[in-house]
Amino acid sequence: MSQTSTERLRDYLARLPPGSQALLMREFERAIERGEDAAVANLVLEQLRKIVRGNTDDARPRTDNPARILFHPLEPFLIEGNAAPRPGQIRRSSLLPVWQWLAREATPALAGEFEAALARGPESGTTPEIEAATRKLQHAAAETLLTMTAPGTSDRRALARIGPTDVIEDLPSIARLLHAREAIDAFGNRLPSYMRVFNDAQIEAAIAAMNVPSLQTPQLLPFALSLVIQRLAAPWQIIRLAIRMAASDDEMRVASTPFGTAVTIALYDLSCLAATLRIDIRRGRFGEVAEHLKTLHDGVRGLRTELDLRNDSTWGRQLAAIRADISSALQSEIDSVPGRVRRILRQRTDKDIGAGAAINPGDVDETTALIEFVAVCRTYASELAINEVTMRTYSDLQHYVEQSTEALVQSLRGSDGKGRAYRQTQVAAAIRFCDVLFGADYAALMSRSAENAVTGERKSQRAG
Repeated sequence: MSQTSTERLRDYLARLPPGSQALLMREFERAIERGEDAAVANLVLEQLRKIVRGNTDDARPRTDNPARILFHPLEPFLIEGNAAPRPGQIRRSSLLPVWQWLAREATPALAGEFEAALARGPESGTTPEIEAATRKLQHAAAETLLTMTAPGTSDRRALARIGPTDVIEDLPSIARLLHAREAIDAFGNRLPSYMRVFNDAQIEAAIAAMNVPSLQTPQLLPFALSLVIQRLAAPWQIIRLAIRMAASDDEMRVASTPFGTAVTIALYDLSCLAATLRIDIRRGRFGEVAEHLKTLHDGVRGLRTELDLRNDSTWGRQLAAIRADISSALQSEIDSVPGRVRRILRQRTDKDIGAGAAINPGDVDETTALIEFVAVCRTYASELAINEVTMRTYSDLQHYVEQSTEALVQSLRGSDGKGRAYRQTQVAAAIRFCDVLFGADYAALMSRSAENAVTGERKSQRAG
């Protein structure tokens, strides 16, 4: 879209009622999650979020967006999209309907005072007046929502005025986090900013910081665990906290404690990462595959070695399903690589090489990336249940590429015209494959051999 078209789209979206804006955002986020063409969805979402967050060119900075300031304590726990969140997460899309309900119906006077304080405040930052108005509205919102969502007293009709089902599901968590804002902030401040290895000393420090009654409740404990996870270099290591609290690695004893939620969270996050890996592979995005595979490999190995899991238990079945999902996604792609290599390097006679025949550079790039992908899979094959197929495929690739490269180099001698030009592109592709499979030294050797084959043939022709 041109800039003018984008501006027209933004103006149209800005004129929609807030409820329609929220509905559009949810539908486009769901379209992206389903794997549909995301170009239009991302464009519209970008403009909607700018409108909602007050981030258009003529708007005040995002720090002055009322909903963003009001719900700032929730920021570490927000996720994009409308998929069901795991324990310790809240959908970002739920916040706007809640703010609109507070301003419209639940606490209009306090919301008005809050917005007035923001209007009188600076363009960025905060003031004591803004902080006081924020805390006052947060407290009122928490009390109102806790009353509305209390077991046995919730009014479905009243809740439905706030938003759809996914918003209603997030209301108890929103209420409890706002109510426990000080405890959550204090806990986050006591945690190290980054924990490369979740060792004994750091586990004890996290337990000590979490020794607050409000954080030990089943409702808030998952959020405290989520804060710890965000500081870990290896998120799966959160299970060590559960093992320490249970004083055992037996899954039955771990599951019997409230901290068993940590294992559930770790398994959920690995499952989501496996789904992301599958999508990236299907769409040919291999840039982050190595990092994803390492995280999955380390997580699966960590859960299998540090927890005594039974194959027929809930956690054991979940871990087995994750491994099977990863294996399925990787194996189908690994199996396709040898065929792609053969199509590029297959020897052809001169009569089979048509005028202007050439190898698509994009195909070579994709195939090189796939060979690198197989090499990465080889590193993590054992834990991801792909050891046999990966080793077999990698060995076949080495054998075929080595023989084909040598044969193609030899074919340069005595070939001319269209045949030589095409074979040179084949040799160039083969050398790129050799670089991945055998290293830079072997690739350089074959490159020199190809140059000598062409140079030697030309000298022979001049001498004749």
